[in-house]
Amino acid sequence: MSQTVVGVIGGRVCAPEVERKAQELGMKLTKVADYLACGGLGGVMEAVCSGFKAAGGITIGILPGYDKKDANAYVDIAIPTGLGLARNVLVVKAADVVVALPGEAGTLSEIAYCLQFGIPVISLESWDIKGVIKVKTVDDAIREVKKILEPG
Repeated sequence: MSQTVVGVIGGRVCAPEVERKAQELGMKLTKVADYLACGGLGGVMEAVCSGFKAAGGITIGILPGYDKKDANAYVDIAIPTGLGLARNVLVVKAADVVVALPGEAGTLSEIAYCLQFGIPVISLESWDIKGVIKVKTVDDAIREVKKILEPG
């Protein structure tokens, strides 16, 4: 049986409300996915890794720089790329499904890559773009991820 990877994208700086939502999302995603992949830095990435790891999951951080030490404290597997923002392609390609939380241009680029590669992307109060599954709550996002990972 294949291992499932959920990607989570969002701002490297975020409001406390978004941070709480990301942490809750991380905790609940362990029930539907084997691994979590993200950009491995702060903000949404750190919060979702914190939740996923606290619930027993394994986290993967695909870093923009060359140093594994740049990863947040909750990343289990740090992959330094030296690619800068171009690493966004790797973040989404590592995932079977991606959940987007609020973020700026970097998050938008990752959503665009998802759409170009045909990777399902769920917007949890993030960008509103044609082809993106929009949800309002963490539980709605979990339901959508589960539908995508466990069809039928």
